[in-house]
Amino acid sequence: MGVLAAERIKLTSTRSPWWCSAIVVALALGMAALLASVARASYGKEGAIDLTVSTAVAGISGFGVMVLMIMATLTVTSEYRFGLIRTTFQATPHRAKVVATKAGLVGGYGAVLTLVLVFLAYLVAKALSGPDAGAALTLSSPEDWREVYGIPIYAFLCVLLAIGVGVLVRQSAAAISLIVLWPLLIEGLLGAFGSFGRNVTPFLPFANANRFFSASASTANWHWGPWGSLLYFTVFVAIVFGAALVVVNQRDA
Repeated sequence: MGVLAAERIKLTSTRSPWWCSAIVVALALGMAALLASVARASYGKEGAIDLTVSTAVAGISGFGVMVLMIMATLTVTSEYRFGLIRTTFQATPHRAKVVATKAGLVGGYGAVLTLVLVFLAYLVAKALSGPDAGAALTLSSPEDWREVYGIPIYAFLCVLLAIGVGVLVRQSAAAISLIVLWPLLIEGLLGAFGSFGRNVTPFLPFANANRFFSASASTANWHWGPWGSLLYFTVFVAIVFGAALVVVNQRDA
């Protein structure tokens, strides 16, 4: 309980988690409102937006979770930067316990926040889109509900991944660059090379995560279903986070 209380105080007493949370809320509700308004204005016209659950929560599953990953990374790298990690490890010599507690706390917070925002974004989009443009915006299928509960699962795993990368790299700029560029740039480039991209995409971690919580069709040559994709991403996160738990006990703070 002492480690959990200490990590909770760190999380709530610094500004960056509050700012990051505010940004996530703004992205979630702002994107939902914007896309719903555009869908309503363009309804019945050429190039109209198809407003679905996936569209309504795009601000969360896209940049919202990315901001949570940055926040999670900073909870680790900031302690290394200012030397606070030495004090933490002196107070709690079991280093892996400190990292695991931090990951569980921040990951749980991210999952709860995104779950609440998914429902709020859905309600905002439903209210602003109107009965015509929002006709397809329903929670009537298993795929729709998978997007609702899939994003919090995705957020939790992404936080664990970000903390693992933060522990391994220990520098804010390098760690943030890695967790941002990998899903946004590297995987996108690898998947863009025709048949090579279609064959390699099923083995990219974030592509698997997106396939789990998104009902959108994919042209990649998948070898497993959405739940297999979740398992693949979970194993990838477990490998990175497990490596972080091993390394944190072997390196000097």
